[in-house]
Amino acid sequence: MKKYNVGVVGIGVVGTEMVRLLLRRNFPIKSLKILAKHQRIETIDGQDYPVEVTTGASFEGMDFAFFAGTEGDKGASKEFGMAAAMGGCTVIDNGDDYRMESWVPLVIPEINPGVIGQYPGLIANPNCSTIIALMALAPLYSKNKIRRIIASTYQAVSGTGAKAVSELAQQTKSWSRTEEVSSSVYPHQILFNVIPAVGSFVDHNGESTEEIKMRREIHKILGDYSIRISNTCVRVPVLNAHSISLNVEFENPIFPQEARKILHGAPGVRVVDDVMADQYPMPINASGIEDVLVGRIRKDQSVENGLALWCSGDNIWKGAALNAIQIAEYLIKRR
Repeated sequence: MKKYNVGVVGIGVVGTEMVRLLLRRNFPIKSLKILAKHQRIETIDGQDYPVEVTTGASFEGMDFAFFAGTEGDKGASKEFGMAAAMGGCTVIDNGDDYRMESWVPLVIPEINPGVIGQYPGLIANPNCSTIIALMALAPLYSKNKIRRIIASTYQAVSGTGAKAVSELAQQTKSWSRTEEVSSSVYPHQILFNVIPAVGSFVDHNGESTEEIKMRREIHKILGDYSIRISNTCVRVPVLNAHSISLNVEFENPIFPQEARKILHGAPGVRVVDDVMADQYPMPINASGIEDVLVGRIRKDQSVENGLALWCSGDNIWKGAALNAIQIAEYLIKRR
C-alpha cells in the first residue's frame, strides 16, 4: 500500500486525538509531522513527538495536512492552508474558516463524499454538533424529505478545549472541599449548571455563532435550503461527548419502527433504543467510540409526520478528528 507524508497542525485536544486515531486506524503513514505555534516535545500515550513551528515551508512534500482548529489556532488554515493546498497537499480543515465558502466541500464521508472534486485541495470538516445531528438525520432524509428541524444540543466542555476540561475538574475538586468555585473559561460556573450560550453573540438577533453554524451547515451538506431549522446550543457539565434532542417534521408520514430500520442500516450509526430496559444514548457511553448513538425514537405528538429522537456522539472523535481522517481514507480508497 502506498504511504503518505502526513501533517497535523495544532496539538491541543483535537490534534492529539488526530495523532491517536491515525495510529489506531493504521493510516498509511510514511512520515508524521506535528506543527504548532511553539516548538516543543509532546508526549502522547507514552510516545514523544517533536512539535515544529508552523511555516509555509512546513508543507513541502506533504500529502495530507489535518488542521486541528484548536489551541487557539483558528485562522491557521487561512495563513497556511491555501498555500499548502496550492502546493499539492490535500488540506482537511477542522476549523470554520472555509466551511461556508461555496467552492469548499463540507464533508461527512458517510453522507456526502460525492461533493469532493476530482482534484481536492482544501476540504472542510463540519462543526461537531452538525456532524452528530446529521449522522442521525441524513439517513432519514434520504428516504423522506425533512421540512423542519428543532434541535437542542447538550454540549460537553471538551468542545471548548483542554482548559475547559481542567476547569470542570477543578470546580469539582473545589466544591468537594467546600472551597470557592471559580470560573475563567466560561462566564459562569459550569459545575452543576447549564449555560445556554455556545460560541458568541455577534448581533442582537439572539442567535449564537454555534446556532448559526449548525443551521447553515445542515443546509449546505444536505443541499436543501428549504428546511426550516431552529436550534438552541447549550453547554453542560459533561467532560466529553455531545448529545442532541431532535424534533423533526417530515414531508410524508414516518413511523418509529421505520426510522429504527433505516438507522440500523446506516454506516456510523448505532441504534440504542430500548427504554423499558433503560437503554438509550448517553455521553458516557458515546465517549471514545466511533459511532453516533441514536435512540428515544418516538412519534412527535405536536406535529403531523413528526419524529422525536435523541443522539449522543464523541465530539472530539466523530465530531472532529475521526471525521477528518475518514475524509482522507475515502480519498485514498478512491484513488
